[in-house]
Amino acid sequence: MRQKYTFILMLLIIAATGCKKFLDRPPLTNQPDETAWSSEDNVRLYANKFYTGYFVGYGTQFSAESSAALLGFTFSDDVFIMGNQGNFARAVPNSGIWGMGTLRSINIMLDRVKTKMKGVLPEEAYNHWTGIGRFFRAMEYAELVAAYGDVPYFDYVPVETDLADLYKPRTPRNQVMDAVYEDLKFAMSNVRASDGDQQVNRYIVAAFASRIALAEGSWQKYYYNNAAQAGKFFQLAQDAAAIVMNSGKYDIVTDFRTLFTSNTLAGNKDVIMYRHYDPAVGVTHAVATNNNLSESVAFGPTTDLIKSFICVDGKPYQSSGVANASDFTLSNMIKTRDARLEATFYDKPNVRNRASYWYINKFLPRSVVATVDAGGSVPVEFTSNKNQTDYPVVRYAEVLLNWIEAKAELGTATQSDIDVSINRIRNRPLAPEAIAKGVVKTAALNLSNLPDDPAKDPSVPALLWEIRRERRMEFVFEYSRYQDLKRWKKLEYMDTNDRPDLLSGGWVNFPTELPGDLTKEANKIGQISVVPLAGGSPVVFDGTNGALMKGFYRGTNTNGRLPFLNQTGVNPYLAPVGKTQMDDYKSMGYTLSQTEGWPVYQ
Repeated sequence: MRQKYTFILMLLIIAATGCKKFLDRPPLTNQPDETAWSSEDNVRLYANKFYTGYFVGYGTQFSAESSAALLGFTFSDDVFIMGNQGNFARAVPNSGIWGMGTLRSINIMLDRVKTKMKGVLPEEAYNHWTGIGRFFRAMEYAELVAAYGDVPYFDYVPVETDLADLYKPRTPRNQVMDAVYEDLKFAMSNVRASDGDQQVNRYIVAAFASRIALAEGSWQKYYYNNAAQAGKFFQLAQDAAAIVMNSGKYDIVTDFRTLFTSNTLAGNKDVIMYRHYDPAVGVTHAVATNNNLSESVAFGPTTDLIKSFICVDGKPYQSSGVANASDFTLSNMIKTRDARLEATFYDKPNVRNRASYWYINKFLPRSVVATVDAGGSVPVEFTSNKNQTDYPVVRYAEVLLNWIEAKAELGTATQSDIDVSINRIRNRPLAPEAIAKGVVKTAALNLSNLPDDPAKDPSVPALLWEIRRERRMEFVFEYSRYQDLKRWKKLEYMDTNDRPDLLSGGWVNFPTELPGDLTKEANKIGQISVVPLAGGSPVVFDGTNGALMKGFYRGTNTNGRLPFLNQTGVNPYLAPVGKTQMDDYKSMGYTLSQTEGWPVYQ
């Protein structure tokens, strides 16, 4: 989460950071408030400070890793950690609450545009900047609500000495999200279709609106069982995505890995908004430090994720007609599975991924892989915090998947809808290096002949199951998976007691692929084990059973997470507020209610 836990609810205006293009946007801090709101350039400068918070990308330097691609998203059923798994909160913390500083700053912008700039800006500009402010406010409240449910709602700037505002009670979630709905609708109608390179425009607003609305529709359906609210937001998700799709500005034209490894995404039709990095102005990141085949990492893909990749005939491996579909050797998987698997992982098991032995390469250029394979060193720009590849903050593929999921939830999805969304994505170009390895495109999804997946959750309709699988393959190691599990009310997929495939990684045939790990010199006795395809207890290497070391790798020190479902006083779907904050409210004569599902301490 981008919000920081703070003791006081609000009142601090966020300082800005930045760099070139939307990263190099100086904050409006050098003019007094009385005179600052005098031109469109000034309000633009003020709005610039929100970009780096909402469009994190790879973060900067070594910062923002908790909300940036790869390292920021290791808590899901896609990833496991060598050793003990990360746990859900299981008790109310002493201190913890939402931060309201960014929201206050956004409301200041909206207030000043309204009260000081009506006579300064033409009507079109006035509506545009009001739309920009309302878009950011919708983004902020969507995050707060996703974390806490009910939160205090402010569409004004509270007076710092007004205790009734400072200790305002929580506003019901539906009321907050109805306001978010109206903010998004206004922004989509009033933000400019174009406002310059890398500036928020109508299509960026609509893309994020499709994400926010789909998430809320799912929460309302699966968590709150509110069909009316769910339908309202699913429809908004569909309508918002359609704005992007009908623009004719975007398409699926780039091979998968290039989207994450290019030094410039300018003009790329797959990308609706990207974050640009430029060492000339000191703005770089560090994603490749954990992705460059040189560094050793202690997290990796779960067996559960690996098994979920669809075969190239469009069927799960258990029912696929592809030859050797049940052979999980990585070299075979590359040829028999959806092309995104090859684009995401190195093509051989690698001991540098100590958790899973499958090394993640999604964020590393193929040219660097070729250099390392040839015995060369990793180029300096892919070490430490010197990386300069751009990050696609929001992609056209996401809009297509948001749209088709919303349509499926509304019961209106047709084969032609699937063809322009899922099947369009499956038909994206393949990299020449992938083709040389035998990678082929995945067959189209056919609504009249959906795959029969024996691993399917019986509570999920077949079409939604395949849409969810598509999202998993498309967004792996990005923002989506954990948030998707929450909105579908499927956090049980992260229960390691019920799902042992969450504690093992990639398939390794040690005798043929990594025989060095079975030597006396490697000293791996009792440290490595493999899980057979059929499951069951791991086979632990004892120094004499090397021939049996063929299976899904599991380190002998890998342990599951603590129970988090059906625990009294624990709600893994929403965050609690801290005891200190509740006591603070009480001491001032006000009441701060605890998040639903968490205990209230007297």
